[in-house]
Amino acid sequence: MNSTRGFTLIEILVAVAVSMIMLSVIGIAINTMQKSSTGIERKVTAQQDVRAALELMAMEIRMASYNPTVATDAAIWRNTDCTFPATYPQYRGIQGATANAITVEMDISDGLGGDGNGLIMSTAAETNEIISYNYVSTGGEEYLTRQTNCGGAQPFLGDLSTSGNPRTVRVRNAALNIPIFRYFDGQGNLMPVDASGNILNAGTQIPNIRMIEITLAVQTDEIDPSTKQRRDMIYSTREVLRNHIELQ
Repeated sequence: MNSTRGFTLIEILVAVAVSMIMLSVIGIAINTMQKSSTGIERKVTAQQDVRAALELMAMEIRMASYNPTVATDAAIWRNTDCTFPATYPQYRGIQGATANAITVEMDISDGLGGDGNGLIMSTAAETNEIISYNYVSTGGEEYLTRQTNCGGAQPFLGDLSTSGNPRTVRVRNAALNIPIFRYFDGQGNLMPVDASGNILNAGTQIPNIRMIEITLAVQTDEIDPSTKQRRDMIYSTREVLRNHIELQ
């Protein structure tokens, strides 16, 4: 007598239901992992862009007032629009300094591959001797621009959503009421600014700047698929201006 029998209909239905549940759980887990991976990837990309921007800003600002030939202030520095001579030569290599903008100058090339000839931007070959960073707010959007030798400001960190240029972050300093630049004297005292972000008593205070704090408050441009929100990040560094000292 053959005692072998197959599965009943109920057993088959139960097995199918269990299989569907397991596949559904696996699918949800895979989808969650993919979203998490995408969110992490976007955050890492944004972090890399912000850190690179901060490092470049710090490096260039650190060079403010570099003057290897010890040329006199009136003979070397220019205004923020690159016209010569500077209206305020006593500002030396920081001809513009506010809470959201800075212009630094340095004599780094003589056009022949050497360092400094005592004449900033004396030849067409001398590039990147005057550098300006400026915060822009328009249409509810914020971003940071960089300009070299008055050649026209270019988006540096962030951009307008309508620009068509790729962007990974949105600058959020103004929205969070965080100044991009803060200035300190030789004793570590914070230099106060007015409502427009200008250093008070700039004529006497800008020459006394010895350290600058740079803070970039940003958020990822794309929404995190896991949290359905943009990730906020704040990066900051301080640079001691070893070249920005009184000439003896």
